[in-house]
Amino acid sequence: QVQLVESGGGLVQAGASLRLSCAASGRTFSGYAMGWFRQAPGKEREFVAAISWSGGSTYYAESVKGRFTISRDNAKKTVYLQMNSLKPEDTAVYYCAARTGSSWTRPAEYDYWGQGTQVTVSS
Repeated sequence: QVQLVESGGGLVQAGASLRLSCAASGRTFSGYAMGWFRQAPGKEREFVAAISWSGGSTYYAESVKGRFTISRDNAKKTVYLQMNSLKPEDTAVYYCAARTGSSWTRPAEYDYWGQGTQVTVSS
């Protein structure tokens, strides 16, 4: 099993940057592909970015391509989401998750979730 704890959220102005971290505990972290999702009030949870277990492959939602970067450090058991040029529509609770299924973008394919960290972008 993997336990996940996100951090790094906050309130920023449009155009600013934030880096989210997701610290994992458990011995098998390096064996999991990892993803970031977000959920805004009244909306479904949506895929943001994902990274393979080795870090060699990354995937992004169209809405964040070119602005967000996902990375991981298996030695530190941590996944990061660097968010640049933030927009008000990026406001949401951001969750990291460990993938056990085959789809990169479907929340149902991820079995382990953190508690989330709030990101609020003001205009």
